[in-house]
Amino acid sequence: MRRKILACLLLIIVLLTSAFAEAQQSAKVVRLAYFNPASPSANPGRREAFLQGLRDHGYVEGKNLFIEYRWGEGKAELLQEQAAQIVSLKPDVIFAGSPQAVLALKAITTTIPIVFVGIGDPVGFGVVASLASPGGNITGVANMTPELSGKRLELLKESVPKIASIAVIWNPASQGHPKILKVIEEAASVLKLKVHSLAVRSPDDFDGAFQAVSKSRAEALMPLGDPLIGSQSKRVIDYATSNRLPTIFASREPVEAGGLMSYAPNLADQYRRAAVYVDKIVKGSKPADLPIEQPTKIEFLVNLKTAKQIGLTIPQPVLYRADKVVR
Repeated sequence: MRRKILACLLLIIVLLTSAFAEAQQSAKVVRLAYFNPASPSANPGRREAFLQGLRDHGYVEGKNLFIEYRWGEGKAELLQEQAAQIVSLKPDVIFAGSPQAVLALKAITTTIPIVFVGIGDPVGFGVVASLASPGGNITGVANMTPELSGKRLELLKESVPKIASIAVIWNPASQGHPKILKVIEEAASVLKLKVHSLAVRSPDDFDGAFQAVSKSRAEALMPLGDPLIGSQSKRVIDYATSNRLPTIFASREPVEAGGLMSYAPNLADQYRRAAVYVDKIVKGSKPADLPIEQPTKIEFLVNLKTAKQIGLTIPQPVLYRADKVVR
């Protein structure tokens, strides 16, 4: 009888200890740094998706979650300084929203866990050792950007069969853009399209890029995904619409804002998935052991309102393949 009583007491002690430990863990305030080279006004839905993902796992900003935000406003020269500021804060986890942000952080910390979104080729960029076993302190969600660029060009050609040339707006400071540009040029050769390469390094370069588009008589426009180019997407859309140029983007948001088409992973969903990695790391997992997630669904969006504005009729077979049609 005494043994049973002692066993019961021991069990109660174990349960109480476990409950106390869990209460301590839930009461802990997680310190997170949110590092994005864009501006706070750019794609707010992505940030909200990330915060909702955190809330789904029990982390509420202002209660058990404190977030230190850093925004690059599309200025590459700010990244290294901001990365140093973030590392000096010694957060529990850093969320990084672009390849540039990750590379700036990677140069100065090998210990603070980093979760990324928006890198097309994390192995090629030297961010991780492999997709299955990242190694080091970095993991996250890849977006397959290089592989999708050729497909975007095919969709554009199918939608506007008569086009013979396309202007590509890209940023030499974006590490993945030279590779993407090469993929586009190879696909363009197969499709018998001429590519006009227009490099931009700051917001001041866009007027010159638009003049070059007009001078080249390009018949369509493809802006590559990048914080700088994304920060100027309204200017790109306005120029393209006023000049009746079809466009295809590397994310859905510009299409919802008036661009013609996009073919890309749902980045808001990727931001939400990044919260899963944050939760795992907070609970003790090491980034080195968390495989890189890749998108399982690529979305094709078409804006029929914009098509009408620029006098374009999208072929019905193309519309049938669209995941979403903006009317």
